[in-house]
Amino acid sequence: MLAITAAVMVTEAVGGWLAHSLALLADAGHMLADVAALGLSLVVTALAQRPVTAERTFGLLRLEILAALVNGAALIVIALGIGLEAYHRFRSPADVRGTLLLVIAGVSLAANAVGAAILHRGHDHSLNQRSAYLHIVSDLLGSVGALLAGVIILATGWVQADPAISLLISLLILGSAWRLVKESTDVLLEAAPAHIALSDVHDRIASIPGVASVHDLHVWTVTSGVIAMSGHLVVQNPVDNQRVLEAVQARLGGMGIGHVTVQMERDPTCE
Repeated sequence: MLAITAAVMVTEAVGGWLAHSLALLADAGHMLADVAALGLSLVVTALAQRPVTAERTFGLLRLEILAALVNGAALIVIALGIGLEAYHRFRSPADVRGTLLLVIAGVSLAANAVGAAILHRGHDHSLNQRSAYLHIVSDLLGSVGALLAGVIILATGWVQADPAISLLISLLILGSAWRLVKESTDVLLEAAPAHIALSDVHDRIASIPGVASVHDLHVWTVTSGVIAMSGHLVVQNPVDNQRVLEAVQARLGGMGIGHVTVQMERDPTCE
């Protein structure tokens, strides 16, 4: 996908310059960031598989979250840049060559459709892959927009269709990028995962026979698909400790929490 994106980027940049099309130039600029984003995602995916060390007990798993944050921030900058250039084009419309715009946009659309299909599988399970997927989907939107602009210009001669569609695309990119940045930031701040309520975790543990109370409870995401939990349980009869621990692991495993650390106490003095 990295190779496909680089080839289409060069094609769109040359075609946009020849056709005087902001839609194509904006998409080419966006794809330049995509080349960097896909390269970053690829490198991070390899690094994240390195084994843990005494200094990094979780290995380099968090690198994928950092990559997603960087890619999301880059998308926001790109979207704002496209919007600003579209504003200038509204004030000073360019003479867009609709036919050339249409041809280049068609080639880009086909390439980006292939890319989106390649990266779609698994994008829900990894923020790093989702960031790469969003870059390609936003490119796909850009290609659709450029194609539509070419059709409108050829049919009506309204050259302002080019910046108008570019502005719409920038707003769509901005929305997706903001969600990606927010989710990445939440992971880095060790916020509870959006799909897991801390109160639900508390209630599932507290309802286990033998557990008197639960306190100092934390749930966070280490990296995509790796959710951790730590907490203190008051279990007044130490004989119940192993049974309670196994029950906690089973109940939280059903919620997708696979890394469980529990401290057993006979009374709440450690709270």
